[in-house]
Amino acid sequence: MSSPPRDEAIALLEPVVADAVSAAGFDLEELDVQQAGRRRLVKVVVDSDDGVGLDEISELSRAVSKVLDAHEHVLAGAYTLEVTSPGTDRPLTRPRHWRRAQHRLVKIKLSDGGELTARVGAAADESVQVLVEQQIRTLAYRDIERAVVEVEFQQPPAQDLVLLKRAADGPEGDDREDTEESR
Repeated sequence: MSSPPRDEAIALLEPVVADAVSAAGFDLEELDVQQAGRRRLVKVVVDSDDGVGLDEISELSRAVSKVLDAHEHVLAGAYTLEVTSPGTDRPLTRPRHWRRAQHRLVKIKLSDGGELTARVGAAADESVQVLVEQQIRTLAYRDIERAVVEVEFQQPPAQDLVLLKRAADGPEGDDREDTEESR
């Protein structure tokens, strides 16, 4: 029996793999199925608010393998399973990605063509607060074309963290006037 085309295999496997990943307390970020010689390569990318450790990857690999074995008719033969977490170059595309990137430095390309390097603050369902040149800005996700975390080799400046916390806490307790600039 031949295996279904790639897109069909992904569509059939994604719900059951997502259930297994979710049951373990993680989010399925990506599922991909590629032909690799006589085998299929099944790549499962997972994440969580607390990150993903090697022991958890190992446990997830066993859980996902059981699910795939139970649906072997979809893969129709041998497969190689790769369970991993997103790399640092993963674009921030969902509100949960922004929440997980809080306090990280990001490079942002805006829909209007502008570019920013900013530190991530509080993330909501429709927008995110960022610190740009010591000023808090609120960006709607719809206005962000692409955003990627920048790798830093030191802790964020304490002053940046104070400004982001103050902005996240809102105007109460803030000595500044409630102006457009302070929001």
